[in-house]
Amino acid sequence: MCVGLSAKVVSIKDQTALIDAGGAQREISSGVLEDLEPGDYVMVHAGVAIAKITSSDEDEANDVMGDLL
Repeated sequence: MCVGLSAKVVSIKDQTALIDAGGAQREISSGVLEDLEPGDYVMVHAGVAIAKITSSDEDEANDVMGDLL
């Protein structure tokens, strides 16, 4: 089973995005997704933004992860 992390895009430079996931910031690859902008929410797996999601999707993912932990 693969687990993705939801995060908010803070900034983008070239094909690298700085994301914020619950207060922790890190750089990830954003080259898979087109039209990614700061403020967008993404699902991250293995250091790669694999899908854009809505803010309500992000809230739901955080709730599920909170229940699991």
